[in-house]
Amino acid sequence: MQVKRMQVTPITGKIGAIVTGLDIAAGLNSQMVATLRSLWLEHLVIFIRGQQITPAQLLRFANQIGDPDTYPFLKGLAGYPQVTEVLKKENETANFGGVWHTDTTYQRCPPMATLLYALELPPAGGDTVFANQYSAYQSISAGLAGTLETLFAESRAGNKAVAATRSARIEEQGTGVKAEALAAEHPVVRRHPETGKQSLYLSPAHTTRFAGWTETESAALLNHLFQAQTRHEWCCRHQWQVGDLALWDNRCTLHYPVNDYHGHRRLLHRVTLKGDQPVA
Repeated sequence: MQVKRMQVTPITGKIGAIVTGLDIAAGLNSQMVATLRSLWLEHLVIFIRGQQITPAQLLRFANQIGDPDTYPFLKGLAGYPQVTEVLKKENETANFGGVWHTDTTYQRCPPMATLLYALELPPAGGDTVFANQYSAYQSISAGLAGTLETLFAESRAGNKAVAATRSARIEEQGTGVKAEALAAEHPVVRRHPETGKQSLYLSPAHTTRFAGWTETESAALLNHLFQAQTRHEWCCRHQWQVGDLALWDNRCTLHYPVNDYHGHRRLLHRVTLKGDQPVA
């Protein structure tokens, strides 16, 4: 059965919803996929609970939402190159992507969405926080917003803060792609291609400067905007359960995986979906 009795429970008034009553392994028809897409666009991130899916079933669902892509730096699972492991081992202290970010903004066409499926979790901790970037943009004064709408910013894969979080996995499963080779410029204020709404489009993990500005000149304004992007009023914090399948919109959210579970193993499978070039 595709649908038992679907229920949707918002997490906060600004972002996030829990979805229950779906069986992704059994497959979803086009009407249910359209419903999920609508929920996703409304809530920015949805968590589909109680799933038991294989990598093949994860990819089948991903293909119903968009076009799965490979991750530049890590090899995927054997036979499933678009499915990568998000792993922290018991003996490690760094967690993968453990800084505020939206995925791979250093690409010319960053992913529109990410799917993340929880397989192994610590007994406590390991939550992920998400932030609504429509709300972040709306919090900016009209004068500053007018300036930001004229600016582009550079994002780099080799930014030190985020590069350190993936080093252990690259040693084990790296593709050989050099981080220094990946950089892109995108509008600071992005218009969503499906909703038409404007959002801040900066990634604290990757964005290093405004185009045409030095890093020193950019630092104060970037730090101000990074703080605006992550205010508690437009965040939700998700406490994972094994079998949770998250789907979030990289075009209008940031996320932060909390690193508070040293000594425990955490494993999830990730698929990113291809996006278009951001438009001001």
